[in-house]
Amino acid sequence: MTYAAIILTGGKGERLGGVDKAALSYRDATLLDHVLSVVDDAEQIIVVGPEKDLTGVTWAREDPPGGGPLAGLAAGLRHVRAEWVAVLAVDQPGLTRDTIARLREPGRNAVLKDDRTQWLIGVWNTADLRGALPEDPRNQPLRKTLQRLGPVEVSALPGEARDVDTPDDLGTLHAG
Repeated sequence: MTYAAIILTGGKGERLGGVDKAALSYRDATLLDHVLSVVDDAEQIIVVGPEKDLTGVTWAREDPPGGGPLAGLAAGLRHVRAEWVAVLAVDQPGLTRDTIARLREPGRNAVLKDDRTQWLIGVWNTADLRGALPEDPRNQPLRKTLQRLGPVEVSALPGEARDVDTPDDLGTLHAG
C-alpha cells in the first residue's frame, strides 16, 4: 500500500518557552529531519507549519495559523493524493520506519497506543479522514474527530511514543 505523510509542525511550543520544535536538535539533525527520515518511502510528504529551506516536500499552512492540530491536518489533507496517509507530529523522536510499517500493516485506520492513545501517530484512510473533518476544523478537538473513525490500536514499543513537550522532555532528548 502506498501512502502519503502529513507532518504537523505548527504548534506553539508554549511549555518549552515558544521554541520551534521542528528545529530542535536531535542526534546530528533536527526533529523535523528525523520524522522526514521515518517516512522517506512515502509517495508524498506534506509538512504543515512555517516553511523552512527544505526541498522534496509540499508545504501547507492552516488559515489563519494557530488553529490547532485538526486545522493543520485539514490543511495538509488538501494536498494528499494517496489512499492512505500517515499523520505525525514533529516532536516524536521515538518514531522509526518500523513504527509506520506496523501502523500500515492492519490495512485500516490505526493509531499507536502506549499508556494512552497517540492521536498524532497514526495511519488513516484519506477518504475517511476527509469525511470526518468538521466544516470548520479550527480549534476543534483532534481526538474527538479521529476517535469516530474507530481505529485499531497498535501497541507502542518502549520509548516509541515519547514526545517533546516540556523542558524535562527536552533534557531527556539531548541525553539520549
